[in-house]
Amino acid sequence: MSAAPPAGELVVVTGMTGAGRSTAAKELEDLGFYVVDNMPPSLLRDVVRLVDESAGPSQPVAVVVDVRSGSFFDSLQANVAQGATGRRTTLLFLDASDDVLVRRQEAARRPHPLQAGGRLLDGLQRERVVLADLRSNADLVIDTTTLNVHQLTDRVAEAFGTPDATRLKISVVSFGFKYGIPVDADLVADMRFLPNPFWVPELRSMNGRDTEVAEYVMSREGAQGFLDQYVPLVETVAAGYLREGKRFATIAIGCTGGKHRSVAMSEEMAQRLRDRGYDARATHRDLGRE
Repeated sequence: MSAAPPAGELVVVTGMTGAGRSTAAKELEDLGFYVVDNMPPSLLRDVVRLVDESAGPSQPVAVVVDVRSGSFFDSLQANVAQGATGRRTTLLFLDASDDVLVRRQEAARRPHPLQAGGRLLDGLQRERVVLADLRSNADLVIDTTTLNVHQLTDRVAEAFGTPDATRLKISVVSFGFKYGIPVDADLVADMRFLPNPFWVPELRSMNGRDTEVAEYVMSREGAQGFLDQYVPLVETVAAGYLREGKRFATIAIGCTGGKHRSVAMSEEMAQRLRDRGYDARATHRDLGRE
């Protein structure tokens, strides 16, 4: 008797109104997922059962749940926590800053589902309260504040577009403290203890991906020592994440403007993690923003 095919992945997509749920759902569909939009969470097991019967258990499934599901969220958390569908389940939460969400909703000329005749911002604040527990329990949080549609689809493809779903996927994100710490960061490191290449005239216009800047940063006292100690720390955390079923990690590396030190160190850290067998990528949130 042949062995049954392994169960496909189940991705539950939720998050703030205007943060990009529809874009994420379209990308998952392009990646081969069977996508169900605006599904009451209480029907989660029924949907998976129907997909198993019609397309087979190896068919990956994505369901999109928004605040319109209201009190059903308790059912969603219970189903996900208990592994009720028998599938490996990933809870993807999309978020963005309030001012960006307001602009997106106003551009779409659509009221917020929880606005209730008040201001759009009132609806967003109510939504944050409703979704707070889901966000804290999410396997992957993507902050779309500074992402365009193409960048968001790239992030979704990076997370769900590879067949090797058992490896930890690590995103090393450089940023500038003057623009705020990334809200989706699991770990944050500060590179402002290193001399700033901004004050070296011939390096000022370059960035951390340029060889001259990278060599300057990596040759400063403490740079190599930091990486020698921080990468094993990340490995310790990564092993714990995998034991707990968490398959995504975001490491934020910051400096003042997110142009020189954080970029160079993020690239080097991602390379060291890849050398150790991790699926690690460096991205640069604030590069070009100055």
